[in-house]
Amino acid sequence: MQTCTGKGDLEMKIMDKLKTLLAAVLFAPALVFPAAAPASEEAHLDRAPDLSGDKAALQNGARLFVNYCLSCHGASALRYTTLQELGLTEAQITENLMFTTDKIRDPMTIAMTPADAKKWFGVAPPDLSLVARARASAGGSGADWLYTYLRSFYRDETRPTGWNNTLFANVGMPHILFDLQGEQVLGADGKLQLSAPGKLSAQDYDKQVADLVGFLTWMSEPQAEFRKRLGVGVLIFLALLFGFAYALKKEYWKDVH
Repeated sequence: MQTCTGKGDLEMKIMDKLKTLLAAVLFAPALVFPAAAPASEEAHLDRAPDLSGDKAALQNGARLFVNYCLSCHGASALRYTTLQELGLTEAQITENLMFTTDKIRDPMTIAMTPADAKKWFGVAPPDLSLVARARASAGGSGADWLYTYLRSFYRDETRPTGWNNTLFANVGMPHILFDLQGEQVLGADGKLQLSAPGKLSAQDYDKQVADLVGFLTWMSEPQAEFRKRLGVGVLIFLALLFGFAYALKKEYWKDVH
């Protein structure tokens, strides 16, 4: 014998599904960009240079990303062919920036599987496609956070990797750029001090980090500059349209007023 579902039961089922959907929307960002014990939200962030219009700097940033980051961190939302928007030719991309695939239209993924990454590092390194946008906060932009983070590593033998970070306490990531920057230690006053120099001076290292951060920022929204130009064009068009509309309104209602 079948039983009929009452109106109240149907409404409860609908509400349960809506709650499940709402929970998925609210917690999805936390799953994609987990905040594994970051430093205080009040931490000072250094201002990152704005390199959005400097294609040479962004090209260098792409080179740094491929050589230092792409072995562990993918950028699956970006295809290699998109790098042509930085002024690179297909041949330049293929010969100098493609190490994980031989097809230029493939996304910038890594060969390491999430299962292997979790076994080796304890947690799979996050995809960096949107990291610049994910790290934006009231204290500064995502670019500011990344620029400060990549310059705040110091030696800490109590950590499994031998490294720690003043901005991201107990970070699981080692200092991948230490050969360029050198080794820093945390002084008694809480300030970072260079204990062993790297290949670059402090100024040159900051420039390289700025280029890398500029690329990460561009990567999070490659069409940002086009969107801004389009926005200005739309506002100009609306202003002109308003002028024509106002003139037409005055002409149409002149006998009434």
